[in-house]
Amino acid sequence: MMNKSQFHLGQSFIGIMAAVVLGILLAFYSLVLFWPQGNPYDSVKVTIPKGASLQEVGTRLQDHNVIRNTRSFKLAVKTLGYEKDFPAGRFKLVKAQTNFDIINQLVNGIQLNKRVTILEGWTVSMIAKELENLLGIDSQEFETACKNELLLWKWGIDGDSFEGYLFPETYRFSEDASSQEIINRMVEEYKNHFTDGFEDRRKKLGMSEREVITLASIIEGEAIYNRERPVISGVYHNRLEQGMRLQADPTIQYIVEGGPRRLLNKDLKIKSPYNTYLNYGLPPGPINNPGFESIKAALYPANTEYLYFVARGDGYHTFSRTQKEHNIAKREFQKLRRLARKLKAKKG
Repeated sequence: MMNKSQFHLGQSFIGIMAAVVLGILLAFYSLVLFWPQGNPYDSVKVTIPKGASLQEVGTRLQDHNVIRNTRSFKLAVKTLGYEKDFPAGRFKLVKAQTNFDIINQLVNGIQLNKRVTILEGWTVSMIAKELENLLGIDSQEFETACKNELLLWKWGIDGDSFEGYLFPETYRFSEDASSQEIINRMVEEYKNHFTDGFEDRRKKLGMSEREVITLASIIEGEAIYNRERPVISGVYHNRLEQGMRLQADPTIQYIVEGGPRRLLNKDLKIKSPYNTYLNYGLPPGPINNPGFESIKAALYPANTEYLYFVARGDGYHTFSRTQKEHNIAKREFQKLRRLARKLKAKKG
């Protein structure tokens, strides 16, 4: 039977062993956290892609000579509990020599990126101007890059421009990002949204990807509210099936100078392959960069007998089955327009 002195001795031994183990663990974690990575730069800029895994982050840092030992880096990240908390973006690391310095500056440092929002329905030209305003990228240089044949081939784009494939989204771009880097990011986002389900549906409709995006861009130019997009799509699908001209105003806006503006009768006579008042079928390519809902509507049109629609002044449209119904709806819209002008004149 253990006496009191033996019991106390056993407790002391356990306490000593626990302290030793704790000391070893602390020493190990300190070694891991403050492991020198041999970063040769006083300051270096690094980019963490969206959705990058810890393995991918480590490999990227190693490729840029920021770290030499990926194993210790990953272990340090896990020790600090940050394996799922790496933000995407571009960062500037300053005198980051140890694992702790590098991780801390990536997780808590200041991003070098600027927030850039690309809206649904913007053309390449409009996107170029926004990038010039926010990032200082020459707009003409960006538009030229959007016609780069090698880049188009790389992404498998059937066309002579990235018009239609620069996905509307809010991005973060570094101030020193090149036009090609920005195009790659936007097209990658487009590819992520054009799912396998969309691809299967496209094949079922017997449409090419360019035809889908072209139709989606017209829908984007017409619709304001999501609930109308499938109905507008249904109208255009019906007109295409019946061999009717699309007579889509957004295609005219695309070719008029100084647009968008109120269209005149003479505008409908402009000779251009994009003029859907003169030509049958879809135009040669997209007229803007459509968002997800418009792409979805192009692929999943509403089952409707409508062949016509006209704006009604509140962002919505009046849909008609016959030319007669359509003419009545147009006259009603003209009345509202004249009334609005009179009220505006009175207030003026």
